[in-house]
Amino acid sequence: MSTRIPGAAAAMRKAPRQARSRAMVDAIVEAGARVLDARGWAGFTTNEVAGVAGVSIGSLYQYFPDKTALVDAIRRRHFDAVLAVLRSAVDGRAAPEALVDGMIAIHRDFPALHRVLLDLPNPYASEAAHQAFQDEYLRLYGVVVARHRGPDDADGLAAHLLSSAIEGVIHNAARRGLLAEPGLRRELLVLICAYLDIAVTPAGR
Repeated sequence: MSTRIPGAAAAMRKAPRQARSRAMVDAIVEAGARVLDARGWAGFTTNEVAGVAGVSIGSLYQYFPDKTALVDAIRRRHFDAVLAVLRSAVDGRAAPEALVDGMIAIHRDFPALHRVLLDLPNPYASEAAHQAFQDEYLRLYGVVVARHRGPDDADGLAAHLLSSAIEGVIHNAARRGLLAEPGLRRELLVLICAYLDIAVTPAGR
């Protein structure tokens, strides 16, 4: 099952079709995330992104008409990464560890990025695309809850509570520079395992 959000190329001038062009677009989006994390929206320029990506500004504009379209791609990539972590947790045996390690990894490299994305308007993202992400996001959390607490607890409220707890801890830790603290991982695992009514593994302690 694809991790891509519907409409992911809607803001781009064209979708990359060859491996080389896909690699270039990936490099541009990665560089964009790095610059947006470091500079914020006020200091975010396509010229700097092109420089960090090692491409010409013309190559950037070949795919992204403006910096808002580039931010849209950065936001969608973040959503895709979150869903990939959740699917890994659903497919594996150690869901709490996969959730904690995956969410920390997503936010550790660009700790300020999520806050910037939340504060920015997104004229390119359709409501349907955002709703599709939310639906899949909560569905996957529901699968995690049902696996450990049984199908009677696989409702929207349980998934919402678990996702909100993990989001709150990760996002606040990112803002305060605490994602690299070993104690954060341990305590978040304790919280999740207590909610799911499962034992904390020795590695998590």
